[in-house]
Amino acid sequence: MMDDEKVKQKVKETFGKNAEKYIKSESHAKGDDLQLLVEWMQPQSNWIVLDIATGGGHVAKTLSPHVSTVYATDLTEQMLNNTAGHLSKVCSNIFYVLADAENLPFLEGTFDVVTCRIAPHHFPNPNKFIKEASRVLKPGGKFLLIDNVVPEEEHLGVFMNTVEKLRDESHVRCLSVNEWKELFAANGLQEIQSQNRKKRFQFPTWVAVTAKSEEQIDNVEQYILNANEEMKSYFSVVINDNRVQSHQIDEWMVLCEKR
Repeated sequence: MMDDEKVKQKVKETFGKNAEKYIKSESHAKGDDLQLLVEWMQPQSNWIVLDIATGGGHVAKTLSPHVSTVYATDLTEQMLNNTAGHLSKVCSNIFYVLADAENLPFLEGTFDVVTCRIAPHHFPNPNKFIKEASRVLKPGGKFLLIDNVVPEEEHLGVFMNTVEKLRDESHVRCLSVNEWKELFAANGLQEIQSQNRKKRFQFPTWVAVTAKSEEQIDNVEQYILNANEEMKSYFSVVINDNRVQSHQIDEWMVLCEKR
């Protein structure tokens, strides 16, 4: 239990310190998945939505004009305050609640939709998160998950998670698609539609979001440079003059329905 608390404290520290960066982050703020989630869900004007680990509030902001109410939750108070400060000027139907994704302060069957985007890799217990997401959903409610995923090949997954952990101490683990599917099946969530996409990061910008020092940045870069050709090929690493320019990872977007 203590280990989980340490992880969550590290998440609070990292996101509290970088709150403004996450609001402006290109990959968080401008992903084409934001428009796609509206198309997939076809939100209704009477829906009540829960956005778990809202971060910069990009999903909450996207859904706000289409639904009755959005509850934007986050573990990090500073992040939530910062996001509320930005969004309260443009969205009047979003409520901000401090909450742990693995222990949500809501009654069973409260929400028409639960969303979580680019956050579960920070959760110590993804099984508890999915159990909670399903619990607070109404029967027939929709659950939308977007997150970075590792390949099914274990050694490639270990490499990707190591890179992420070296760059961001609050990173826990990206799961594979099959691992997520097992958790959905165990919690009464049936996949309706999904999509894989490749996300490319410009290394200097990406690493600077969470790295605390030049030494940490060097460690991340060196680990990637030392990777074998299979790993560099899978993650499409671009290197010029022995400096990492960019790489790409897999992201999975999935819409489920609570049976």
